[in-house]
Parts: sequence; C-alpha cells; structure tokens
Amino acid sequence: MSHVVVTDIARADAEVVDALAEFGSATVHEALGRLGFVGAHIRPIQQDAVVSGSAITVLTAPGDNLMVHAAIEQAQPGDIIVVAPLTDSPYGMIGELMATQMQVRGVRAYVTSGGVRDSTELRRMGFPVWSALVSAQGAVKDTAGSVNVPVVLGSAVVHPGDVVVADDDGVTVVPRLLAADVLDAARARAAKEAANRARYASGEISLDLNALRPVLAALGVDYVTQADHDRR
Repeated sequence: MSHVVVTDIARADAEVVDALAEFGSATVHEALGRLGFVGAHIRPIQQDAVVSGSAITVLTAPGDNLMVHAAIEQAQPGDIIVVAPLTDSPYGMIGELMATQMQVRGVRAYVTSGGVRDSTELRRMGFPVWSALVSAQGAVKDTAGSVNVPVVLGSAVVHPGDVVVADDDGVTVVPRLLAADVLDAARARAAKEAANRARYASGEISLDLNALRPVLAALGVDYVTQADHDRR
C-alpha cells in the first residue's frame, strides 16, 4: 500500500460547517437519515463542548503518531483532525504538546478511535477531544501512514473534508457534498421539535402526538385492569 499526504482537499462551505454545530450530533444524525454516527465507544473527555469542522483524516499504525505530526501541518482554521489507527490502539497518541500545535493552527478538535493522554491538561487548555481510550502509554514515530485519505472511524467512513459534528452525545460525520442538504434537514427537524416541545409543555403526550396507540394495538399490546391481569 502506498503512503501519501494529500495537501489540497476540498472542504464544505464554511458557513454550512459552522451552522451544523448549532444542532448537535444527535439531530444531525437524524437529519442524515440516521447515518453517520461513529458509535457510542468514541466519547468526549470533557463536557459541554460542541464543535463542527472539516475532517483532516489520518490513517496510522497503532501506537504510532508520526502521521498525526504530518496532519497538523495540513490543518487549517476550522478543521478537526480525525485519527483512525489500523487496529486497536490503546496508546496515548497525542497529549498537551501536540494539542497546543493544533490549537495554535485553529484546529477545533481531535477525534480518534484510538487513545489520548494528558487528559487533565487537554481539558484545562480547552482543547476538545473525542476518543475511544485514555492511556498513559505513549506513541512512537516509526511507521508510515497516510493523511487525507478515506478512513474508517468506528461505524462510519470519513473522507477528507467531510463535516464532523461532535458534542456530549458523541460524533456524527456528514459527507461533504451532503452538508448543505443536511443543514436544511436539521433546521426543519429542529423547528418540528420546537413545535412538539410547546405541545408537550401544554400537557399533550407523545403517545397521541406521534399516533402510537394504533402501533401498540397492531403489535397486540392490550390495556387491562390490575384485576384482569392478576386473573391471567
């Protein structure tokens, strides 16, 4: 397999990328047709951070962060570095020093199916991270990989320039060419949820609002009194 650093990736419109953060990973996942969620195992190491950005992708050997160093050079303000080791990687692939470089270059976050270290320092400096692991065991710099090629991150495929939306609920990836359409769908979904919220606040319940009673009946769910239930 050849190893490359692709230097001139396309990105979605910056206004679209920024706007997707307003809706968060869950709403964007729904707006994308319940696709793009990377999986529940990739979790934030902090709370209350909400970001969106264009993916700088990194394919690397487990426990080796050489290509992450190469990716930092390719990052532009508004990007998110996405690192996918080829196999399980229970190592702290980056820490405070590498995050400082990213932060200075305007990188908004770091997302990985591997691990990170210096988690206290990362939280203190306000650099958001989503990772599968936290590990004190550091990385080496010995093995070639690639930057800005398609990678598999959990259950999602991430292409360079795709939009990453991450918050306390996890990480959702939006294909770059669908970003504008997904933003429109997220806005429509948010408007519908706002209308439903007002109806719930007035006392209505979801069984009626979502027409779920016929669904229960079709599935054979009976409503019975306690006495009838005890006689069964």
